[in-house]
Amino acid sequence: MSKKESYRPNVAMIIVSNNYPQKIEIFIAQRNDLTEIWQFPQGGIDVGEEVQEALFRELKEEIGTDKVKIIAEYPEWISYDFPEKIAQKMKPYKGQTQRYFLLKLKKSANIDLNTKHPEFISHKFVSVEDVLNHTAHFKKPVYDTVIQYFIKEGFL
Repeated sequence: MSKKESYRPNVAMIIVSNNYPQKIEIFIAQRNDLTEIWQFPQGGIDVGEEVQEALFRELKEEIGTDKVKIIAEYPEWISYDFPEKIAQKMKPYKGQTQRYFLLKLKKSANIDLNTKHPEFISHKFVSVEDVLNHTAHFKKPVYDTVIQYFIKEGFL
């Protein structure tokens, strides 16, 4: 299997509250299986599915709403490797390659983590400066790269 084929295609979302841009608060959610881990919503892109189609499907599946506005998209695919413990469960994939979007929740959005297959037990909004203090160690380099890009481009 080639390196490209060993990474699961995925879509990921950095979501800001509906107070954006006056106040920048980033959504993170606490996993229900690894409760010490907080992360951005994300999910696999199904075969034949367009990236934005997966984006809106995953939003509904993970946080119960797709009432968002796309602010920006990270311009390229970005990848990370799973830690060994997770890689064993995710075979044949050794990691994920992701498309990141910066989204703003619409005022009409109601976050509901009690979805058909709940992945999260809690959520909160944190500052840009604080987000990496809450997230999984193996995702931090990707999170930092994407956040720094959105800062440089004037979105965060």
